[in-house]
Amino acid sequence: MSAKLRVWPGRSHPRGATWDGKGVNFALFSENAERVELCLFDDKGRRELERVEFREYTDEIWHAYLPDLRPGQLYGYRVAGPYEPLRGHRFNHHKLLLDPYARALRGELRWSDAHFGYRIGHPAADLSFDVRDNAKGMPKCRVVDTAFNWGDDRSPRTPSSETVIYELHVRGFTMGRRDLPEPVRGTFAALSSPEVIAYVRSLGVTAVELMPVQAFIDDRHLVARGLRNYWGYNPIAFFAPEPRYLSSQTLSEFKTLVLLLHDAGLEVILDVVYNHSAEGNHLGPTLSFRGIDNASYYKLVPGDERYYLDLTGCGNALDLNHPRVLQLVMDSLRYWVEEMRVDGFRFDLAASLARDSLAFDAHSGFLDAIRQDPLISRVKLIAEPWDVGEGGYQLGRFPAGWAEWNDRYRDSLRRFWRGDPGEVRELASRVTGSSDVFSRHGRRPQASINFAASHDGFTLEDLVSYDEKHNEANGEVNRDGHDANHSWNCGVEGPTDDASVLLSRRRQKRNLLATLLLSQGVPLLAAGDEFGRSQRGNNNAYCQDNEISWIDWAAIDAEGRALTDFVRALVALRRRHVVLRRTRFFLGLAEATSEEKDITWVRPDGEEKQPSDWEVGYARSLGFVLSGEALGYHLTVRGEPEPGDTFFVVMNADPTELDYRAPAAGADACWELVLDTAAEAPLAGGRSLQSLQPFELSGRSLRLFRRRDTRSANGGR
Repeated sequence: MSAKLRVWPGRSHPRGATWDGKGVNFALFSENAERVELCLFDDKGRRELERVEFREYTDEIWHAYLPDLRPGQLYGYRVAGPYEPLRGHRFNHHKLLLDPYARALRGELRWSDAHFGYRIGHPAADLSFDVRDNAKGMPKCRVVDTAFNWGDDRSPRTPSSETVIYELHVRGFTMGRRDLPEPVRGTFAALSSPEVIAYVRSLGVTAVELMPVQAFIDDRHLVARGLRNYWGYNPIAFFAPEPRYLSSQTLSEFKTLVLLLHDAGLEVILDVVYNHSAEGNHLGPTLSFRGIDNASYYKLVPGDERYYLDLTGCGNALDLNHPRVLQLVMDSLRYWVEEMRVDGFRFDLAASLARDSLAFDAHSGFLDAIRQDPLISRVKLIAEPWDVGEGGYQLGRFPAGWAEWNDRYRDSLRRFWRGDPGEVRELASRVTGSSDVFSRHGRRPQASINFAASHDGFTLEDLVSYDEKHNEANGEVNRDGHDANHSWNCGVEGPTDDASVLLSRRRQKRNLLATLLLSQGVPLLAAGDEFGRSQRGNNNAYCQDNEISWIDWAAIDAEGRALTDFVRALVALRRRHVVLRRTRFFLGLAEATSEEKDITWVRPDGEEKQPSDWEVGYARSLGFVLSGEALGYHLTVRGEPEPGDTFFVVMNADPTELDYRAPAAGADACWELVLDTAAEAPLAGGRSLQSLQPFELSGRSLRLFRRRDTRSANGGR
C-alpha cells in the first residue's frame, strides 16, 4: 500500500462504493470471508495500482473510507476464505471480483480458464483449486458521482387501466437507425434521440419496457461460437447499466433517456433478472457473488452444498431467504426508482423469487418486502409468474398490487385464430380480463398483461409465416426454443410470393392485433410487430446480436406502414373508450342505473347465448356486446358528460364465411361498422346494421361495430 494513500475506518452503510464529495466509502457484505482486499486500477483498468486490506468488520460488513479517491476510480475485490466446495465455500483470493453494489462497470469480460476458481480439466473438477490471476480479463467497477439535474421531471404515473406497454431491446431497436450517428447506435443515447422518441410516442403506447439493461455477461460457449447473450438475461451487477449501452460511459446517459421519455409522457419499465447470476452452476466461473460468499448468495442443495438448486435453468438461483441477499435486491430496486427514476419492473422468472423453501409462497419474504416498501410498492410490478422448478407455474397466484404476464391469453389467442376447435370458451375468458385467474384479493383486469408475441418466441410476422421454429443459427441443432408455438404459416413455410398466402397473413396479423387491443387487461406489444418484423423463423434469438434481431428501419415497406397505422388507430380507439379498458371485471349483469348487462354474449342468430351454447365444441366464432351504458361512470367529451359508447365485437376463426345477425341495438339505434379485418382498408367503416339484420362475416376475420343513435343530429361520435 502506498504511504500516500490514506485509509480510514469508514462505515458499514451504504453498501458499495459511495462518493460523498470528499472521499469514497467502501462496504462489502461477506459472512464467511477471512480477509477482504480492495484492488485499485489505473484509468484503463489494465494495471493494478494498490491493494488495501480492510481492517474493519461490522455486522458482517467489511468497510473502509479512502479520502484520496475520486469518481472515476476503477476497482475490484479479492476475498480470502475457505475453499471447501463440499460445504458450499468457494473463496479464491486469486480471482478479482466485482462489487455486487457497483454502480458502473468499465470494460468487458475476456474469457479464459483463469476466471474459474478450480482447475479446468483437473480430475477432481471443481474440488481442485486454481491459482491463476484473472484480473486482466475482468471488467472493473467504477466509482461514480450520481449528481444529475432532473429539473422538473415527473413520472407520468399512467393508471394501469390506461397503460399500453411497448417492449423493446435498446440495441436491437436502434442499431438499424441509419439517421443516427453510427457511434451511438445501439445505446441509450440513440434511444434518447428525438426521432426515436417521436416514433414511439406516435404509436400511442404509454410505457416502454426495456429488456435487461443491468450489466450482464456473454456466456463462454456463445462467444466461442461467435455469438453473444443478446437478450441480457445473464446478470452480473444489479446496479450498473450494461456498459455496451452507454456511448458516453456515464450514468447521465441513462438518466437523460428517462427524463426525455417522461417528457414525452412515456413511463419506463425495466425487465429485471434477480433470480440467478451469470456465474452458472458448480462448474461456472468465479466473477462476483461466488467468490464473495457463495454459501450466502446462492440456494445450495441441502446436505450436498457442492451443488446449486437450479430453479431457473441457468445453473443457480439467488437465495433471497438470506437477509443480506434480499437486502441487495431491495436496495437495487430502490436505486433504480430513486436514483434512475424508472416507473416499474417486469421480474423475470418471478416464481423463483418467492420460494422461501422449495415451494412458491405468496407471502414469501421477497413479496412481503415489496408489499410493505413505501417506494417500491407504488411503482408498476409485473411478474413472469413461473420458473423451471417443481410447481413453478404460478399464474394468478401473485399478491394484490402485482400484474402478471398471461401466457394463457397468448396461447388461447393463437389457437383460436389458427382455427383450433374448442377454444371459444377459453378465449371468452381471456379477452374479458381472465377473471377466472385474477379475480381474487381485489385484483382487477389490469392484473393480466396480455400479449400475442413478445421477445421470447416468434415475432407476430413469424407467427403467421412459420409452422415450425428455425433456430439453426443458434448452433444448437434447432433443439432450443419452444416447440408449442400454436402458429400457422397460412399455407407456405417462410417467405413467399404467393398473393393468396400473403393476403391471409396480413389478415391474421390484423386479427391478432385487433383482438389484443380490444381485450380487457393491459396490452403488451413487442417492438417491430406493428410493421411485421421477422426473425426468419427463429423463436429463440437470445444469442443473435445481428440482423436477425435488429430492426431494419429502412426495409419497412408500404404494407408495414399500413399495419403501423392500423395499430395506431386501435390504440387510439382503446384510449378514447373506457369500455375497452374497464377497471372492473364483467359480471354479466346490469350495473348502476342502466338496465343493460355490462356484457352480453351473442349467438350467430343475434340472440343472447344460453349455457348450452357454450358446449358446442366445433364452434369457431365469438360475439359479444360491451355496454357503455352499464359502466356506472361517464366520459367527458368537449366538456359535456356523455355515457360511454356500446360496442359489438364478432370474431370468426373458421376459414369459411359465417351467416350472422346483428344483436338488438334498441329503439332508434343501429350498429355502425368501425373495423373489419377482412378489408385491406380495415378502418374504412361506414356500413350500418339494424337490429337482427343478417350479414355475412368473412372467414378468419373480426368486425367491430359501435351502437349509434339514429336520432342524433350529428350521427353520434
